[in-house]
Amino acid sequence: MAVQEARRGSGSGEGAYEAPHKGGCTCGDCPHGAREGHRRAVAAFLLRRDEFAAGQGLPAAVAHSASASRQWVSEELAQSAEAVAERGRAEGEAWLAGLGRRTTGAVWAAVVVLLLAQSLTAVGAGWSAARTAGLTAAVVVAGALTAASWFHRARGGALAPVIGEDNRLSTSRAVAAAWVLFVAYAVLVLAGQLAVASGHERRDALISGLELARGAGVVTVLAVVCGIAVLVRRVVGLRVLGQRLQKVRADRPRAADLLTDDAGRGTFADIQYVVISAVALVFAAVRLARRPEQLPDLPWGLAVVVLVSAATYVAGKYAEGGRPVILSVVRAREAGDLDAPIRTGDDIEIRGAGFVPPGAQRADRLSRMIVRIGTVHVHVPLVPVPGGFSNPTDTVLTVPVPADVEPGRVEVQVITGAGVETNRYAIDVTD
Repeated sequence: MAVQEARRGSGSGEGAYEAPHKGGCTCGDCPHGAREGHRRAVAAFLLRRDEFAAGQGLPAAVAHSASASRQWVSEELAQSAEAVAERGRAEGEAWLAGLGRRTTGAVWAAVVVLLLAQSLTAVGAGWSAARTAGLTAAVVVAGALTAASWFHRARGGALAPVIGEDNRLSTSRAVAAAWVLFVAYAVLVLAGQLAVASGHERRDALISGLELARGAGVVTVLAVVCGIAVLVRRVVGLRVLGQRLQKVRADRPRAADLLTDDAGRGTFADIQYVVISAVALVFAAVRLARRPEQLPDLPWGLAVVVLVSAATYVAGKYAEGGRPVILSVVRAREAGDLDAPIRTGDDIEIRGAGFVPPGAQRADRLSRMIVRIGTVHVHVPLVPVPGGFSNPTDTVLTVPVPADVEPGRVEVQVITGAGVETNRYAIDVTD
């Protein structure tokens, strides 16, 4: 469908990169908006990549030389990919600016749902002060989130605190924020009932509902998940600075970020942490609904389950990632070539692991990979195939040895799209 969209355009790759109209519109329905511009750019890039993969579109000046045509194709795809990346960033900024309005609408929709639920359950039982306090607490929390959305309207509204530095939703921050909001709501429910309580005994009962003995489980879980949110941020930051973890910035946050890694693959540590925390929150909410006069008495068995889940999540954060490594470098040999040492002009095949960081599978990130051969920096060429690229990959890179490389023993080092350097590997280059 993307290829058909490009063909319905102006008939050339450049036609897909038209700038948005001068009005500056970024809405999704406008044909000149950020979303439409990104979609057209992606369609044109896919069409161009598949044409090159089929051997079409090469100028006669480079068609006679395999190395020249490969370099020309790589440069063309790199420029097109950068245009797609610019469109993606523009769309991400526009989407993020509108997220605040959507989160505000979702928050007030939840308040309306709570009102309907309380109205339905009040039939027969009657309306109580606890129901009034619950609804009032929901309005207060919704108002606070609305104010936060306005102050952070350019950064995702109320979701701004749970968006990480890599522009993805943070699982640890989201879980901690959910528990903080729930405990704040529970305390407000108690405060609302205390404000309208007339009897002395009733007020004493509500105050005793805040005792630690009754809410120890909830308080313990809250302390642990908040501590983990701070710890994980510190751990990830130190691992990135120490080049033990590769991080690539995303165009915009997605809900799937809570359950997946940077490459979009589901991770056990994140999934179990979110699921178990959600189950515990539902249980605590039910307990609050049944006994609104005290903090939810989360059983210690369930609290320990949440703590074990949190420990598993932290262990997963420590275990993920790793520095890219070169295992071997050999002379690339095509069918029919004679065995020979590495000479200038030859292609070398670098074998290892971790060359393509999670989230860096896009062409604009792949085109930023560099191989340092001695003192010469060589850009890794993009080699298109139907549906993707055969070079570079996460485990194998193929680059030419430039004529500027001096014969003798030189060191090879890969610099990934995340800016992380591999170990140095020595090879012998002959005349």
